[in-house]
Amino acid sequence: MKFRNGFWLMKEGVVLLSHQEYVDCRRGRKDVRLYASGKRLSKRGDTLNTGLLTTILSSPHPDIIQVDVWHHMGGSRPGPRFLPDTVDCTPEFLDRGLSSCSLSARLTEAGELEFQHGDHPLTSRRSGISGWASTPEGTFMAEYLTAAPGELFYGLGERFTPFVKNGQVVDIWNEDGGTCSEQAYKNVPFLLSSRGYGILVGSYGNVSFEVESEVVDTVQFSVPGEHLCYYVIGGTSLMDVFKNYTGLAGRPALPPRWSFGLWLSTSFTTDYQEETTSQFIDGMAEHDIPLSVFHFDCFWMKEYEWVNLEWDQDSFPDPEKMLGRLHARGLKVCVWINPYVGQKSSMFAEGVEHGYFIKRKNGDVWQWDLWQSGMAIVDFTNAEAKAWYCGRLRRLLDMGVDCFKTDFGERIPTDCVWFDGSNPALMHNYYAELYNRAVFDLLKACKGEASAVVFARSATIGGQKYPVHWGGDCSASYSSMSETLRGGLSLALSGFSFWSHDIGGFEQTSTADLFKRWIAFGLLSSHSRLHGSDSYRVPWNFDEESCRVLSFFTHLKLSLMPYLWRFAKEAHSCGIPLMRPMVLEFPEDRNARPLDMQYLLGPSLLVSPVMNGAGEGCCYLPAGRWTSLLDDEVVTGPRWYEKSYDYFSLPLFVRENSVIVRTDSIDPNETGVLTVHLYYATTAQADGIEISWSALGLEIVTSDRNIRKAVIHHARDIHGTHDLLNLDLSYGRNLFRGVSYEVPHDRVV
Repeated sequence: MKFRNGFWLMKEGVVLLSHQEYVDCRRGRKDVRLYASGKRLSKRGDTLNTGLLTTILSSPHPDIIQVDVWHHMGGSRPGPRFLPDTVDCTPEFLDRGLSSCSLSARLTEAGELEFQHGDHPLTSRRSGISGWASTPEGTFMAEYLTAAPGELFYGLGERFTPFVKNGQVVDIWNEDGGTCSEQAYKNVPFLLSSRGYGILVGSYGNVSFEVESEVVDTVQFSVPGEHLCYYVIGGTSLMDVFKNYTGLAGRPALPPRWSFGLWLSTSFTTDYQEETTSQFIDGMAEHDIPLSVFHFDCFWMKEYEWVNLEWDQDSFPDPEKMLGRLHARGLKVCVWINPYVGQKSSMFAEGVEHGYFIKRKNGDVWQWDLWQSGMAIVDFTNAEAKAWYCGRLRRLLDMGVDCFKTDFGERIPTDCVWFDGSNPALMHNYYAELYNRAVFDLLKACKGEASAVVFARSATIGGQKYPVHWGGDCSASYSSMSETLRGGLSLALSGFSFWSHDIGGFEQTSTADLFKRWIAFGLLSSHSRLHGSDSYRVPWNFDEESCRVLSFFTHLKLSLMPYLWRFAKEAHSCGIPLMRPMVLEFPEDRNARPLDMQYLLGPSLLVSPVMNGAGEGCCYLPAGRWTSLLDDEVVTGPRWYEKSYDYFSLPLFVRENSVIVRTDSIDPNETGVLTVHLYYATTAQADGIEISWSALGLEIVTSDRNIRKAVIHHARDIHGTHDLLNLDLSYGRNLFRGVSYEVPHDRVV
């Protein structure tokens, strides 16, 4: 939100109370309070008839400083409130400030609140223009933090606008706007800076960001009301900043291994019954396309009755036996749900009778006809309503359903009343948290923590705790493919580790060319799903080659499961996303900072989807040796690399000093026979296997009882002079030493 008319003037009707002169600094037990007058003081009488702004500095977590700024502190504060994960952290007091580990906040002699990490300045408050503003739309608290020349900003949720957020105006307000607009399903008020710090605004409300767009050398953010809370997050590296941030906002549960396989959907408005779904599954098997999950979209329920959470008996007369047949084929089953109840649904009258829906201010049920006729919205602030809704879901789990696609949750009204009295403006975004948490917790209770997974569209701060999320309604075009990737990269830098998208686009039906290119992107994402709007997304509906391409990339992804699973566990424990923007791994490389058409899958695999009909691939390779995973070509960076690719290939490079453990199993739950691939490695480590070079050659140590056999497929030392071929290792806890064989490079397998 803009408050200023240019720089010198305020907009009409706006009155600003800023931190003109700091008049006092007081230490509490664990905080520091700074008091600033709204005007310059030249005599004692100037202390009258003016406002006083209070800034409270504290530390909820090492290397994180919480900043609370108040105008009037006596108002009521109905929730929901952001409650971060905190630790017992006692800051060190400084002269007019405090520090937490290496991060400090100190009021300078010039009257600016300066943040720095060690000796490295990060940002500082522009005190003269930050503060409380009275406007025709109400009162707001606004903070202006300085931005350095060349500083880049990322994050703010799953945004489909440019990846680098400089120059953008962003409102943190969940909307169902598709992937081709400035609206977003998943809004997160977190900015990550290329200078090595993050800013999280601790509000579920409509936080408005002006990223070098109002006062162009600042990042400005504002919230309605009399109070603003934000966190400045430091670290020794950009990766450490990210770990500290996710330690505060939450880290993801670990999705089950089977969820990393291929998901096939009935699609949205298609006509289907069990015979149709059986034909899909048979066709995938005939084309050697391993399938892990079958998803039933909306029309598993009868039209006009969404949601009644009951199978359409005309199409599925015996759902329990059908689910048993799907399980017998080794498949998991997902069904589509949302938190909206249409007036024709069998659940509607029951929900009205017991007060389970959001209400209008006059006590009526809040209803409208957008999406479902006369639909109401489940009020998850009512514990009985939550239990009622989840009870209906439990019946489906008892039948044999394994997980849910938790669709919608964005268009939540503000002209309404909540059961627990929550603030409607804060509930708009927070609803996604309540909805997804309720379903995820039910899955944990019924299926066990190791088997709980949803496929969610809406989210807010902390939503990453309930994986997986997908990118919403994209279109069948290369432009939409690229905007989908931008959204995923922005979401990754907002704390979300596991993400998917609709292969080939949701709206319209893609060409065979686009579908095959999107397959490579989809199977080299953390989670992979075939889904669309008005047509079946089975590959033989595109062309025969699409079947072969889908088989190839599905097998490729499943072969990488040991590698993917290792870094999925790291995402769970440290919050580092499985799909990583280049800036996160290469923060010092200025060429890598703005890149939004390539990414790293884990720390070692560089993926650059082909996004044009000519098959021209292009990627930037940072310094070091990069080996093509698909044909062993070695390219030395830093450089831009261009090449033409067929549908069975794309720029897919392995970083030097990497070990990639692969399996021959096509079941994500099975270990299979492992093959260890080293790429210009001096030292490397994978789960259960440690590998290093020594004077005796290659040393391998394994203590993993699941590894019965490992094969060194291809290893080249850091000098590129020795190759190891097919060194078999038996199971055990012993030290294995291999011998280096000098062989011509053209014999490397």
